[in-house]
Amino acid sequence: MTTDKRILIVEDEFKIARFLQLELEHEGYQTLIETNGRRALDRIVQEAFDLVVLDVMLPELDGLEICRRVRELSDMPIIMVTAKDAIEDKVLGLDTGADDYLTKPFAVQELFARIRVALRKNKETHNELTTDTLTSGNLTLYPARYEAEVSDQPVALTKKEYDLLEYLIRNKHIVMSRERILHEVWGYDYTGDTNVVDVYIRYLRSKLDERFGQKYIYTVRGVGYVVKD
Repeated sequence: MTTDKRILIVEDEFKIARFLQLELEHEGYQTLIETNGRRALDRIVQEAFDLVVLDVMLPELDGLEICRRVRELSDMPIIMVTAKDAIEDKVLGLDTGADDYLTKPFAVQELFARIRVALRKNKETHNELTTDTLTSGNLTLYPARYEAEVSDQPVALTKKEYDLLEYLIRNKHIVMSRERILHEVWGYDYTGDTNVVDVYIRYLRSKLDERFGQKYIYTVRGVGYVVKD
């Protein structure tokens, strides 16, 4: 069996990680290994994975914190694999956002089965949610699941970055002032400086315009910002 699904294995015991990698690749999955929690989070944010097999006990950043942060950005399936087998640990992992929880030792065939279930559920959910989309050129937004893609490549955005981008695209070709954006995206009760809009525009440009070499967000000097196709 071959598949285009990419799986990140986050496990600090390299022998275990390598064993999982060999077994998963034998099943046809594309895999990568990361042994450090903080580096793992960076890779999840910056690269495109279909599923993460995530250990809990990791150096620098534990699996629970990684899961919590990923859930702010994505609904990517996460299967936690850990030696912690107390019910409280399982509940905490699932409540943090994991799709499934396996305790060591486990049969690798069970992991395969749970991966298949997680990927299938995620695909079914995405199929249900793909009908409502917003587009600008080759940029597509999926409002129901807070996701963005450029030419089918996922773009990792924080919730506020996504809210700002969605607002601009819903008002495509209309110039929006900083004050209007503040009111609509940050809320009427927001009392901060309008410079926060400029900061978030820079964030979006670094993730869209600079990464993909195409201009999406334009500045109208003295007025505000506009998205154009």
